[in-house]
Amino acid sequence: MRISTAYSFDSSIDNLQKRQSEMSQSQMQLTSGKKVNFASDDPIAAARAERALASIAREDANQRSLDASRNVMQLSESAIGDAVSLLQTARESMVAAGNGSYTDKEREALALKLKDIRAQMLTIANRSDGSGGFVFGGQGSATPPFLDTTSGVQFVGQGGQVQAAAGETLNLTVDGDQTWLKAKSGNGVYETNPASTNTGAGWITAGSVTSPSALPYPAAPGGTPPQYAVTFTVNASVTTYSVTKDGGGTTLTDVPYASGKAIVIDGMSFAVNGQPANADNFTIDQSTNDLSVFDALDSAINSLTTSNQGSGRIMQAVNRGLSNLDSVLGNVSAARSAVGESLNRMDSIEGRISASKLAAETERSNAEDLDMVSAISKFQNQQTGYDAALKSYAMVQKLSLFQYING
Repeated sequence: MRISTAYSFDSSIDNLQKRQSEMSQSQMQLTSGKKVNFASDDPIAAARAERALASIAREDANQRSLDASRNVMQLSESAIGDAVSLLQTARESMVAAGNGSYTDKEREALALKLKDIRAQMLTIANRSDGSGGFVFGGQGSATPPFLDTTSGVQFVGQGGQVQAAAGETLNLTVDGDQTWLKAKSGNGVYETNPASTNTGAGWITAGSVTSPSALPYPAAPGGTPPQYAVTFTVNASVTTYSVTKDGGGTTLTDVPYASGKAIVIDGMSFAVNGQPANADNFTIDQSTNDLSVFDALDSAINSLTTSNQGSGRIMQAVNRGLSNLDSVLGNVSAARSAVGESLNRMDSIEGRISASKLAAETERSNAEDLDMVSAISKFQNQQTGYDAALKSYAMVQKLSLFQYING
């Protein structure tokens, strides 16, 4: 077989160019640290890398949402913690107001303290989240969500919560309406109240539950909750009471009265203390969930600034104030617990985000990252082969007929 000189030269040059191209590609891979620099290098690996990068971007967005939510929840927890401390201070003031030796002026001084607490509570309820919104703004509010009006503090925002756009449930606000304005009245099941026409020194406790199965509260959906009335009769220095239900049937009749002795009826237990007057009346109704922190404080302030009250009215005011403060304190504490649970859940969410992002980064690395040890060895082999090809070409070049003639 005859091999022409031109073919030999062309073949050698093609081999040199091929080896030079391979070296150039290896050099690019070593420089970038990636084995896939263009989709044409490995379409399948490039697609895997793109999917992994998209997943990383999603997890980065989820992490930003998580950070924003955590910031708001930490602000909320701090704000509610401040509110709990203030309410506990208010409760201590109400306990002090029950001191029988206190004068009206001393109770007015306690009322001034409660007014200051109320002002601080309003500031806390309108706390900013640092980004133009409000922590307790519900579903968003461009203005402070709580407005102090002549009829009390009103929530002017939208109830509910704003959630971050993420795969997990992440809140960016707290439902201020529920936190500050929706506590249960009374003891949380029923509430006891004196009639405004009472003239005696009797006062009624908040009561407790003795038999949940016997309770008439809460009423069935669509039904009307019953109302109980305790009416006192004083005849020849003998005091008795009767209990009626819904103003109709008598449940208890002419029971001898003893101050502080429990009245037990339909799973409820409460007591009347002091000395009621003839025809004094107390009612028992189902609790409602519309007691606000500010109404509880306003009621306590009003009762402490009223002068010339008898001992019975003072004790009733103190007892009612304590019951209201306990109720709103429980509601606010429940909101704090919910915020704390959200913060705990965020730790788990962050772990899942980190794990998912690590898996995506591992997939991207497997698809496009270069094995440096293997690549360096390969590049050295290519260099050796290229040098050999150059030397071979130089030797073949000397076999030309023209070189032989000239030689």
